[in-house]
Amino acid sequence: MVQFDEKEQDEKLSELYEQEEESLARALSQKYGVEYVDLTRVSIDTDALRLVSEEEARRVEIAPFRKIGKKIFVALRSPGRADSLASIQNIERLGYQTRLFMVSTASLVHAWDHYSDISHATASEGGMLNISTEEIERIRNELKTIEDVQKNVDSGIASKQTHRVSRILEVLVGGGLSLGASDIHIEPEEAGIRVRFRLDGVLTDLLKFDHETYRLLLSRIKLLSGLKLNIKTAAQDGRFSVDVGNSKMEIRTSIIPGNHGETVVMRLLDPSTIGLPLDALGMDDFLKELFVNEIRKPNGMILNTGPTGSGKTTTLYAFLSAVNKPGIKIITLENPVEYHLEGIVQTQIEKDYTFASGLRSILRQDPDIIMVGEIRDPEVASTAVHAALTGHLVFSTLHTNNAAGTFPRLIDIEVQPEILGSAVNLAMAQRLARRLCEHCKRSEPISGIARQKIDKLLYNIPRPNALPENKDTMWTSVGCDKCGGSGYKGRVAVFEAIRMDEAVEAAVRANPSELDIWKASRPQGIRRMAEDGVVKVLLGVTALDELARVVDIEDEDLMASKEMAANTPAQQHPVDKVEELAK
Repeated sequence: MVQFDEKEQDEKLSELYEQEEESLARALSQKYGVEYVDLTRVSIDTDALRLVSEEEARRVEIAPFRKIGKKIFVALRSPGRADSLASIQNIERLGYQTRLFMVSTASLVHAWDHYSDISHATASEGGMLNISTEEIERIRNELKTIEDVQKNVDSGIASKQTHRVSRILEVLVGGGLSLGASDIHIEPEEAGIRVRFRLDGVLTDLLKFDHETYRLLLSRIKLLSGLKLNIKTAAQDGRFSVDVGNSKMEIRTSIIPGNHGETVVMRLLDPSTIGLPLDALGMDDFLKELFVNEIRKPNGMILNTGPTGSGKTTTLYAFLSAVNKPGIKIITLENPVEYHLEGIVQTQIEKDYTFASGLRSILRQDPDIIMVGEIRDPEVASTAVHAALTGHLVFSTLHTNNAAGTFPRLIDIEVQPEILGSAVNLAMAQRLARRLCEHCKRSEPISGIARQKIDKLLYNIPRPNALPENKDTMWTSVGCDKCGGSGYKGRVAVFEAIRMDEAVEAAVRANPSELDIWKASRPQGIRRMAEDGVVKVLLGVTALDELARVVDIEDEDLMASKEMAANTPAQQHPVDKVEELAK
């Protein structure tokens, strides 16, 4: 006997109806010349939503869902409804520019559900829903040290005024921007709430405060980021932005549940750090010329490798900026789009727009250059490689420890080694080391263990004639008011690269071990990351201890490749005091 599950059938029918409605909304958007969006897949900005009352929004079927400065994104069911357009005109009378989007009823209902978040916030926080961008700019100019931020946050916590939570958030964001923090971490613990700034890649303790203040602050952050207040057991991601000076600072929020409450990380995305010229990346002339030659090629792949936070995206954006011209079409596929570049089509990963499907769609747009945020599976790798083989220049990133690891990793995700020689132009790797503060760094003679480590790195280093004259002095961190007492200010990249040539291609085909690939690439004269870093140590750009923090300066593969190179006369490079170093 066949039994039918009516509930399951109803759910399937409901899902089909929703899909049909989305398809209809998408088709009508083209008819009316209005953009389409599925609001169930984007964060709803409650600051935008509160511009129209819930009663009016439901009555005229509209929903403001994003606010960027004076621009408001408005979703509507029918662009021809007079009452809908009248409500939108009322928003424009407040001084906002509106951008219209065609949506389904399901999208509108999803947006309207967020009105309950606004009501909750008004009841619990006295209606203070705004974060003052003017105040953030003022705080940014006033707070110069961690101690300044600590005092201002403590003052806000001690205050009994209704806007104290806004004040604390403004101080945290403004102080983070002033000190150059890349992230603000708010971490609940049993005894209190721990706040840390990530400064130049290193987490630095800021302060601790009570759980009651944390609960109010968490609600404020969720509201600003367009997240749900009542969800406490699942991860949520959102964003908001503030105007700072003449630029817009985007703040990306990530919240995950923990043992003692939800952990918050706010990433501060500074647009001034993106679109840098190649000269600002800290590479030497030899490496810069190599990169310029490679990015000017009409096809092939350039892969940048390294862990999260090593500056890969910034370097790829610098490459894109260098090749961005009116006669070239560039399309990116990112997750998410963190910075916006003029003249480049940037697309973002969504639920039904994955790296694999997005890359296939991009190829139908006739691009000259493609940037794929990350290659992580066989489908994306195969599509990217074939794009490189069919007349496209492809930039992408890969998670490996070094440049030589690129090739075994690609083979591991099912790329045939026979085609790597034709597809890959350049594999590179990088790390970010902190720059020594120019105001307080102290010089000292190289001796003891430091002498041994530096001598090992200089032994048989490629292009010894281009080394700095100084080989006996290095600099260490001290700390002053200019660098907040850390001894460091800013970061510099250390690089390594392997260019595809006949020797490297043969190594990849025969035995793609990292050691054999390094041996084959040694005649190219490109330094390893540790070698590039030790040159920056001798130049006083960074400290030896800092280099050792981000790069393995005693890597066995590095030492072995040097020994093999030293045994090959054509590759041997004498350096100053070679007899002494050989000892």
